[in-house]
Amino acid sequence: MYPISIQKLIEQFSKFPTVGPRTAARFVFYLLKLSKEESGQLSESISSLQKEVKLCSFCFKPFEGENNVCEICSDNRRDKSLLCVVEKEIDLETIEKTKKYIGLYFILGGTVSKLMKEDIEKLRIKELRERTKDIKEIIIATNPTTEGEATALYLERLLKPLSIKTTRLGRGLPVGGELEYADEETLSSALDNRK
Repeated sequence: MYPISIQKLIEQFSKFPTVGPRTAARFVFYLLKLSKEESGQLSESISSLQKEVKLCSFCFKPFEGENNVCEICSDNRRDKSLLCVVEKEIDLETIEKTKKYIGLYFILGGTVSKLMKEDIEKLRIKELRERTKDIKEIIIATNPTTEGEATALYLERLLKPLSIKTTRLGRGLPVGGELEYADEETLSSALDNRK
């Protein structure tokens, strides 16, 4: 049995996505080997993350700055009539790297697995409805996983009464894959072939 301090930190790291107890333990033992200066820098970075980074009031992208909206939402060159809905922050960054999309984004904050009420309540559905004013097309860019497909279908049904053109990314992305692992060419093609 590990000392209480180590066990507590293992439990904290185990809460990270895709990190199990064994990997969490490796993180903790790595931290124990750091110099006081290195662990101080890590602590400072975590503290700074909490103090400096905020969520955009429109799309929920994390950013640093004085405004309430991120650099994408405040960019006048963006097409304000296009809204791309993604599951998580990294999906936004992945699409942005293609340099093919010039509209706005909206980060849902997750997916619905079996359209369970508690999954739906975690999503930013109310906020999404509020963002649809002046939008002419909504691109649903969920991952081609079972949860992503269920979420896309749920959003299509939810948005249908608003009479806004709703499209999805074209195929070419592997079913069961995640946007963050797609190469830029495949993602560019999926954006171009949305339907």
